[in-house]
Amino acid sequence: LYMTYNGDEHDVDFKDKGTLVLGSGVYRIGSSVEFDWCSVSAIRTLRALGKPSVMLNYNPETVSTDYDECDRLYFDELSLERVLDVYEAESCSGVIVSVGGQIPNTIALPLKRAGVNVLGTSPDQIDRAEDRSKFSALCDEAGVAQPQWQSLSSTEDALSFGEKVGYPLLVRPSYVLSGAAMNVAYTPDELVGYLGEAALVSREHPVVISKFIEGGREIDVDGVGQGGKLLARAVMEHVENAGVHSGDATLMLPPRTLTSDELEQIDVVAEKICAALDITGPFNMQLIVKDGSVSIIECNVRASRSAPFASKALGVNLIEAATRAMKAGPNGEDKSVSLLPIPAHVAEQPGGARSSFWAVKSPMFSFKRLLGADPSLGVEMASTGEVAAFGPTVHDAFLKSLMASTVKLPQKHILVSIQEKLRDDFKPTLDKLSKLGYELYATEETSRFMDEADIPNTLLHFGESGLKPSIDDYLTDGKIELVIMLSNQYSKRTIDNYAVRRLAVDYGVPLVTNLQVAALFAESVEALGIGTSATTTQAMDVLSMQEQYEKAIGSTSS
Repeated sequence: LYMTYNGDEHDVDFKDKGTLVLGSGVYRIGSSVEFDWCSVSAIRTLRALGKPSVMLNYNPETVSTDYDECDRLYFDELSLERVLDVYEAESCSGVIVSVGGQIPNTIALPLKRAGVNVLGTSPDQIDRAEDRSKFSALCDEAGVAQPQWQSLSSTEDALSFGEKVGYPLLVRPSYVLSGAAMNVAYTPDELVGYLGEAALVSREHPVVISKFIEGGREIDVDGVGQGGKLLARAVMEHVENAGVHSGDATLMLPPRTLTSDELEQIDVVAEKICAALDITGPFNMQLIVKDGSVSIIECNVRASRSAPFASKALGVNLIEAATRAMKAGPNGEDKSVSLLPIPAHVAEQPGGARSSFWAVKSPMFSFKRLLGADPSLGVEMASTGEVAAFGPTVHDAFLKSLMASTVKLPQKHILVSIQEKLRDDFKPTLDKLSKLGYELYATEETSRFMDEADIPNTLLHFGESGLKPSIDDYLTDGKIELVIMLSNQYSKRTIDNYAVRRLAVDYGVPLVTNLQVAALFAESVEALGIGTSATTTQAMDVLSMQEQYEKAIGSTSS
């Protein structure tokens, strides 16, 4: 169905008074099939509850726009005007805005002001989470630790804040998806430039600047609440340290390095935020853990792109749980709707995960199709997809997730280029790769460092130097099977580094730009005993997700 300005009468009758679910719209960086999975899970849950469903979406690539998934499908735009048209025509009992990503969330408050019954968390509370300044104030009131922050009032105040707390600073606009215009400023000049970008994408809402915590571990929490009470949560640890957007990060469930005390702190933060925002439905938080303390970065009161991964890793559909909570109401007003039973391992175990198997999510990128794009990661999202793998160990699951994301594991030849400030931290990984039998090639300064550390290597020159042997020749001739390039804001050869990253992508050579990912790769190859025979998968577990569930249930019952 669709709406029109020129019709005289409707072609259908409106008797069901169904629940309107807002979809995710067009696929793009930051909003893809993960949100459609959430939308479909919501309408399937409504069907299982015997509740009529109405779907509004305009993307023919989605499953949610299959006409047999819902009772009524409107193939139309996700605008305030159109949502009000459908809501009025169908006499909908309510609208679910929290499963389709950022577009529905953005219009939640205008919908409420227009008299729409928005199911789940109040749009006023959604606004408190989306508005950076309001959310930071809420965290202070709730006693939730966060990095030092300030709402932007003027460039002069921002520069003064930078002088007070020190750089780097994180610039965070409000009501954005995938970290749009979010940047880390390391100097006053960068701060001024980034503030201008953030103001352009967040004209009606404040921009907040906060102290950026370097070297912290970033944590994602997907949760479900009802009436401010936490029903379920999944705690996922990023392989990468803080500074990589969660959509580009490699996630591990259960968390790998968190202590029991840190997990308890995370649960406390989740409970406090759920209560402070009076959440009914899904939510997602990003946290930073450093030196035993937990700080919050942000909270999105909606389904996240990690919700499908978390649900499959837990064996519990978090969106089904959230949909049931939203339909039941904050206080369980609708007695015809039962809540989803939450298994003991989710409700009671630290982090919510089974300990008998691991799940790892790896991102996928389309840099090869984006001519000239720099294949490096930061706080603004760049990935266009993701894959997940399961295994008995984190090493097994991690390598399988890399392979599933089209990364071909190297047999022999690896090029490394490491920025000076990262070399000492990466030295153990270089030693490990060498002892595993890999032939290491290195750029000038990295080669000199490796020589001093007695790590065997072959020097390759940057192409622009005209010297031989060159990186360009080895990449184009297929003599390099993996490039590890670890650069940062202190790198001097930024153009040369970009040229190498770009050349690797253009010639289909796997590229790793994160120290923690490279280190876990070396650990995993060593743990599985693969080494330079990485083309074989005999050492890897071959159980499916369903078989992992069965194995976990069997081990629990025994």
